[in-house]
Amino acid sequence: MKTNLPQTKEHANINLIADIGGTNIRLALATEKLCTNTRDIDIHAIETYQCKEFSSLADVIAHYIEVKELNGLVINACFAIACPVDNDLISMTNLPWQFSQSELKQALNLHTLRFINDYTAIAMAIPLLSEQQKVKIGGGESIAGKPISVCGPGTGLGVANLVPLTISGNEQWHCISGEGGHIDFAPVNEIEQQVMNFIHGIKKRVSYEQLLSGYGLEQIYQALLFINHDKEITTIEDKLTAKDITTKALNGTCPVCEQTLTLFCDVLGSFAGNLALIMNSQGGVYIAGGIVPRFIDYLKESDFRMRFETKGRLSCITEQAPTYVITEQQPGLLGAAAFVLQK
Repeated sequence: MKTNLPQTKEHANINLIADIGGTNIRLALATEKLCTNTRDIDIHAIETYQCKEFSSLADVIAHYIEVKELNGLVINACFAIACPVDNDLISMTNLPWQFSQSELKQALNLHTLRFINDYTAIAMAIPLLSEQQKVKIGGGESIAGKPISVCGPGTGLGVANLVPLTISGNEQWHCISGEGGHIDFAPVNEIEQQVMNFIHGIKKRVSYEQLLSGYGLEQIYQALLFINHDKEITTIEDKLTAKDITTKALNGTCPVCEQTLTLFCDVLGSFAGNLALIMNSQGGVYIAGGIVPRFIDYLKESDFRMRFETKGRLSCITEQAPTYVITEQQPGLLGAAAFVLQK
């Protein structure tokens, strides 16, 4: 990703992209270089701002436009944001920002404006990832032009799918997003059944997100502590964060933490395999989010891939489908760029 800004205003059409989170907002410009049989997207003029320093989304974008001297240019914008975008009125989950998409477009004098869900952006980035921006886990080979799925344990469990379409002779990727992380958890052995029972004693319903997320790791740890030692967490000293659990598991200082991370990898394998069956994801299943990239080697050595492939008489589908962990640091920006540049 280059950081140089075009020096002249001959670039009549400007593609403005953003990845909007609860803490930071990253803004950049995107251009496309046409190469033989490939797409080369240049993301440049990247700036990161703290959301708390601005009173509204309009303020921070207007600031960027002014600083980069973009006023008066034709601006096409695509913003990735971690909240529902189906309605004109958007209310951010972790910020007191509420705005109308149509009013924002008018206030900023944008030619076009599209908001996309953060996992739509991550999915759109996948076809553009190089081998250096992902790590393959296990076997399988992708088939060009076949559906792709992505899931990401993080604050929650995001899910999205890509399917190829041909529109007016142009080949495009279309993202089908949803709330797949909230489907019912299905344990496959006795210990997972016991963990589910423990969580069910706390929550009315146990979805995959209740295990495959940051707080999911913490709940698995709490469950195993109770199952193995009949011990409940009663003090703040006993409580471990997801980062604590991962760190202690990787350095081998906590057997329950190791068991927690192992169970997490196993369940993730089953869930990812379910996605492959639902979409026939012969283009691959990708793991995103902020948790799994911390322990890629551990994931490789776990039963993740075995659980991914073990799907009875339809294991032939999952055995063919490859699995990857996304290591690109800014897939949201890359996906927003792919979306705004897609013809």
